[in-house]
Amino acid sequence: MKNRGADMTIRDIIIKYSEDLTQMSDTPRLDVELLLQKSLGDVDRIYIHMNLNKELTKEQEEIFLKLINDRLNGRPVAYIVENREFMGLDFYVKEGVLIPRPDTEPLVEELIELCKDKNNINILDIGTGSGAITISLAKYLENASLTSFDISDIPLEVGKKNAISNNVEHKINFVKSDLFSAIEDEDVEFDVIVSNPPYIRREDMKTLHTQVKDYEPYNALEGGVDGLDFYRDITKGSHEFLKQNGILAYEVGHDQAEDVCEIMKNNGYTKIYTKKDIQGIDRVVIGFKL
Repeated sequence: MKNRGADMTIRDIIIKYSEDLTQMSDTPRLDVELLLQKSLGDVDRIYIHMNLNKELTKEQEEIFLKLINDRLNGRPVAYIVENREFMGLDFYVKEGVLIPRPDTEPLVEELIELCKDKNNINILDIGTGSGAITISLAKYLENASLTSFDISDIPLEVGKKNAISNNVEHKINFVKSDLFSAIEDEDVEFDVIVSNPPYIRREDMKTLHTQVKDYEPYNALEGGVDGLDFYRDITKGSHEFLKQNGILAYEVGHDQAEDVCEIMKNNGYTKIYTKKDIQGIDRVVIGFKL
């Protein structure tokens, strides 16, 4: 990319690079603004909007050009700026953890609604990722304590960092575990088990956008031949560790709700229901242990 000199204003940059990013991003202007915020020393978006005629210094423009090149090559903006907002909270992210998405917020919102009036709620989140689910529940459920499992070290490291920055580290125990392996020999029960497991069909992995398949962790995306492997394994294993009338809660792929409901029904869950996301897609499946 040609350096156009240090005379480009914030407005010039937004106009030019929003157009350049149109093929790569569904939110090109937002991406450019986030990269500008980073380039200008982590200023807020209000600063960007109030200073559209401000010219970047040569150093600021060099930083921006490096970041925008990364974005144009497919690297997700969240990894570039090392941040993503979720449920009104700020999360540090880096490669090795799944980037939090708005699709997951309905799952968290439904669990908050189900648990808000209960005392001493004990919740297990399988698949820490950035800690988005775990930390949001800890933040918005005053009487909850949480355990967060992940098989990989990076999510546990990132989750702990985010718990500290959101002031909920005292409510969460992060544990390295392959599904329930860490508690197989323990006498422990939870009120809620929640998971946003890998659910992309193996064949569909190759069709994902470059910024997903080439950057986000494969083992946080691929869910077996039909995408349902983790739902089967978690649902089967959950019975031993859920209290009577305990809640099993999932995020599911856009066309998987019916199959996941059937898996839960076949494993003895009752009062199973789904919730839609903002696009009207059945994105959440909830069931109760008999």
